Amino acid sequence: MIYEYKFLIALCLTNIIEIPIVFLFMKYIFKYINSTKLNIIITSFFASTLTLPYLWFILPVFISQRTHYILIGEISVFIIEAVFYLFLFKTKIHHAIILSFTANVISFLIGLFFF
Repeated sequence: MIYEYKFLIALCLTNIIEIPIVFLFMKYIFKYINSTKLNIIITSFFASTLTLPYLWFILPVFISQRTHYILIGEISVFIIEAVFYLFLFKTKIHHAIILSFTANVISFLIGLFFF
């Protein structure tokens, strides 16, 4: 399978995994009642959709060693998405960190299974 198709599968899989996680945390664990369902879905969709291309297409140009690529890439995505959630959801910083960390770890682990 060509790389671009793998990326599209990874993008769909990432959104299928991360959107429900972010939604559940925002609505039922952190109980942000001011965030609408649609706002949570759209924000988590854009957070994943905007960071994944950098991880797949930009970062490999600068980091060739696989171990460093995964470590630096996943940490970068985690931080960027946490900031994204912090400002767009107007959450507490530790909630944004937990959201991003949980969604990205679960997504990464499931992605390992698929790829």
